[in-house]
Amino acid sequence: MDKSDKKKLVTLDGRTGEGGGQVVRVAVALAALTGTPLRIDNVRGNREGPRGGGLKAQHVSCIKTLADATDAEVTGCSVGSKSFQFRAKLSPTEIVNRNIKVRADSAASVLLVFQATLPFLLFAGDESGSPISLTIQGGTNVSFSLSFEYLDQVLLPSLERFGIKVERKLEYRGWSHGTREIGSIKFKVTPLGPGQTLKAPAWPTEPGNVTKIDISLVVPRDVQAALKKSLLFELDLVFPGVEIDFIVIDDSRHKSRLYTLLVAHTTPGLRFGRDWLYDKKTKDKSPDQLSTEISQKVVDDLDVEIRKGGLVDEHLQDQLIVFQALAEGMSNIAGSAEALASDRDRVDRTDMPFGDGSLHTTTARWVVSQLLPHVKWVDGGRLCEGAGWKTIDADVESTAEGVQSLSINASTA
Repeated sequence: MDKSDKKKLVTLDGRTGEGGGQVVRVAVALAALTGTPLRIDNVRGNREGPRGGGLKAQHVSCIKTLADATDAEVTGCSVGSKSFQFRAKLSPTEIVNRNIKVRADSAASVLLVFQATLPFLLFAGDESGSPISLTIQGGTNVSFSLSFEYLDQVLLPSLERFGIKVERKLEYRGWSHGTREIGSIKFKVTPLGPGQTLKAPAWPTEPGNVTKIDISLVVPRDVQAALKKSLLFELDLVFPGVEIDFIVIDDSRHKSRLYTLLVAHTTPGLRFGRDWLYDKKTKDKSPDQLSTEISQKVVDDLDVEIRKGGLVDEHLQDQLIVFQALAEGMSNIAGSAEALASDRDRVDRTDMPFGDGSLHTTTARWVVSQLLPHVKWVDGGRLCEGAGWKTIDADVESTAEGVQSLSINASTA
């Protein structure tokens, strides 16, 4: 049954600096889930240079995948488009295809498509508890996006604290560096049962001490030995006595493909990840030179992340915003010691990006607030009182009542 006509159109301005793509991903995910008609103008409007302006291939894949699942009316969905509209007709519980395949014709990020579709699929449960299979082709290791390794080792284990279950398998890698290749990841999502909600996680209240660091290397074979040696040296300087484990060592099969991920495990079970898909010229650089440069950067980045004293790393924090907002109950997932130590009880204004964290994090909070207006954020986003979302008609209509016609300029982000 099409209920979208009962809801007012939400209009967002996509001029959000580095958060431009974030607006598209988060807004379309929630528009599909809630059935809220959506329009985004000035898509990635503050971008300049080769990364500038309009929808990218991965954004188009996100929109089309959710449009197919919801039988949505869509206009302006093409690469380079500066404005588009999305109006879902079907709710998650009305999904027909439980074996979804997304085929990209470029190395567009698989993980961005997955991030956009997961909130919708989580609420597509049926009475028999059938899982949903999702296979996405595209880039698994691409610039300005999560890698499969980060998703597998940091994001999905963290989402398990919300009760989210996703099986994943890397079938083959896809790269934006070197000769472009299309990869594939297969997911099996276990949706919530009809009428069920996500629960706010019992997140640790202190970051704890680093007990172990896992390392993933996807680099040319002739760089592996030098990089392993350099990483061990740098880590011993910064994290002396901490257990080190190389859990992934793969041949990237191209001199321009150098990917490294460090994941620190702490005493209360938190994970902090920092990675680098090398984005500089490799010509005339020896394996030793490349290894020193890479190891110094990723180790220093991890050290900075740990020293912030928060409960989540910078990249994970913005990924959790949607799930905090959808969950039932209060969550506190502070990104820094300052935010963690604060105790103010002031409700946040949500008419622009706000709160603790990176620009992607503050933008995600703002977008979520426009599509889930009953969510309450307190003390710069330190606390989130979630909506307790359930995909049933009463909740859809109740939530929609709080949505007003909006035209918001986020260019100040």
